[in-house]
Amino acid sequence: MPLNLAPNLSDADDVYADLLAAHEGLSKEQSDALNARLVLILANHIGDRSVLRDALDAARDPGNADV
Repeated sequence: MPLNLAPNLSDADDVYADLLAAHEGLSKEQSDALNARLVLILANHIGDRSVLRDALDAARDPGNADV
């Protein structure tokens, strides 16, 4: 399964608002821990190491900052 970097959320603004709301009231450490748990949960859901490697590469590439 190739990594999909094209817009794929019909309600991206709402998803972003949910993400911000999940961090509301958390300390920096709690927010970082939430992000780490979320990454691991989503990585488990994806379940494909090659897709995850592609996602890591894309996230590290400043040219993909708008993803």
